[in-house]
Amino acid sequence: MPETAIQELTISEENIFSPANLSVKRNWRGVIQDYTELTKPRIIVLLLITTAGAMWIASEGQVDGFLIFITVLGGAIAAASANAFNCLYDRDIDAKMERTSWRPIPSGRIQPLNALIFAITLAVISFTLLAVYANLLAACLAMSGIATYVGIYTIWLKRSSTQNIVIGGAAGAIPPLVGWAAVTGELSWAAWVLFAIIFVWTPPHFWALALMIRDEYAKVGVPMLPVVKGDEVTAQQILLYTLLIIPVSLLLVFPCNVMGLVYAVSAVGLGLAFIYKAKQLLKEPSDRTVARSVFKYSILYLALLCVAMGIDSLPFAHISSQQAIALLQATNQILSSI
Repeated sequence: MPETAIQELTISEENIFSPANLSVKRNWRGVIQDYTELTKPRIIVLLLITTAGAMWIASEGQVDGFLIFITVLGGAIAAASANAFNCLYDRDIDAKMERTSWRPIPSGRIQPLNALIFAITLAVISFTLLAVYANLLAACLAMSGIATYVGIYTIWLKRSSTQNIVIGGAAGAIPPLVGWAAVTGELSWAAWVLFAIIFVWTPPHFWALALMIRDEYAKVGVPMLPVVKGDEVTAQQILLYTLLIIPVSLLLVFPCNVMGLVYAVSAVGLGLAFIYKAKQLLKEPSDRTVARSVFKYSILYLALLCVAMGIDSLPFAHISSQQAIALLQATNQILSSI
């Protein structure tokens, strides 16, 4: 076969298997999967748990089923929009990182313009749902979450400051405010305490992840704390924030007085376990296995704390101070007799 013919065949094969042609040949299920991946659904789930937890507390366990469905759905769509904007803006560094190179935009399965239209459409749908079926405050808070995550974290801080996670973490702390506003139409001190819990929880969660993949962040020039300050300083900061988690989480018990004994015991127990994990990491700050353990526990911590909020809001879990003292005395007598 002549050399020119071989070259033409090679070029033809390259065109057939190019990302553009692959995206055309993908069936509708593949397209849906690509756009779903663009929204980072695994991240969204945790945010929705905090939204539902806030609604449950605000309604004292009597939340309307349709309202919680609409609010969670609207919040999920808002978070999906923010994540799609994030993937669009970060497509240059995503292409260079092994962990993210498979994402739809850097891999060529979704074109940037289509991703932009998708993200804007999701934001409009979220605002409309929340404004019509919940209230305007909840809708505006959801939009502020998108603006904070995209404008402050993704565009401004992520590539310029080691404190990107700390300040940008405010975006992830907004979903509880959305849930509370949807139920009450306002934001009480308890709602802001929920905000503070997520805000304090965010740095240990993401810095543990950053320790696991610090080499990839260094490769693309993202100034995550482990890259700039090192593993030991990062582990120290993680411990500092975990020490704040218990006192901040107990503000729901006092002075807010919206949670009781079941939540208080759970918050202390879960918080102590978090501190223990952070201390382990401080002993071995460069051990990625330990960092992974902290990262995984941070997810479990937040999920179980929200479960404790839900249980504490149930009527059978309501315990007065006198009942709590009597229960402690009875427990002490039992333990003394053993």
